[in-house]
Amino acid sequence: MNKIKLDISGLSYSQTQTGAYALFLDEAGGKRQLPIIIGGFEAQAIAIELEKMTPSRPLTHDLFKNFAQSFSISVKEIIIYNLENGVFFSKLICEREGQITEIDSRTSDAIAIAVRFNCPIFTYEHILAVAGTLLDESSEKEEAKTIESEDESLLEGDIKGFNVKELENQLSEAIENEDYELASKIRDEINKRTS
Repeated sequence: MNKIKLDISGLSYSQTQTGAYALFLDEAGGKRQLPIIIGGFEAQAIAIELEKMTPSRPLTHDLFKNFAQSFSISVKEIIIYNLENGVFFSKLICEREGQITEIDSRTSDAIAIAVRFNCPIFTYEHILAVAGTLLDESSEKEEAKTIESEDESLLEGDIKGFNVKELENQLSEAIENEDYELASKIRDEINKRTS
């Protein structure tokens, strides 16, 4: 079976499940997208690494990476290999001293680990055929505008009134409190003002 490479294209609140997030994986060089519903903790772990934020203490996925590297284990790729009753099944393809080992994983954890090891994510045609959706550029642009306007309204009155130094202090506090969603918004606001 030929593997199909997937790229992380987005992460947003799930509109169908409270407290959950939708992770969007786009077919590399293709026009399909694989949406996967994941938990808040895993969404946060993925977002932190994508945004290159450093938590005050290692998260579980960071601990896994540190442990693996301490024993010269590398994660070569992630494969989303099955879908049963709406549940995706994934595995980590790991290598140590030339020996390849496959480790079963929840898809959300596998992707959180993939972003830490900077390794590719793959799936198979039968998964995309069943669960994939066609990318529609116009709806993507509208969704991006909606998300931007929601973010702007969240910032109105919350952090817009602070100067850059105050924002930097709030950013440090948000990271210390492990409120990475707020930290990401504060960082974006700082970047807007200092770019």
